[in-house]
Amino acid sequence: MMWFVVKALLSGVIVAAVSEIARRSPGVGALVASLPLISILGMMWLWHDTHDPQRLAAHAGATFWYVLPSLPMFLLIPLLLRGGVPFWGALVAGCALTMLLYTVMTLVAARLGIML
Repeated sequence: MMWFVVKALLSGVIVAAVSEIARRSPGVGALVASLPLISILGMMWLWHDTHDPQRLAAHAGATFWYVLPSLPMFLLIPLLLRGGVPFWGALVAGCALTMLLYTVMTLVAARLGIML
């Protein structure tokens, strides 16, 4: 249980740090947010917990495929905000688009024999 608390606290500190950096400098905050810090931490935690190279390889490969359908959200949200859509509406639309694209990615990957 203590290990879970340590993982949660460290991961939370990273998210909080990104928001503070972005408040001061949106560009630098975006750069830090774009770093795969949570993915790296997730791989470190998975390795610590399992020491299973096959499981880690599957996780890293699936992460790559799931990053792709999440990228359009980062184009849609600013487009909607600049078009006058309120923040919460733009965020919901971006999340809905991402969920749709995750579904499409899962279906396409399965047809191509890619295990996610």
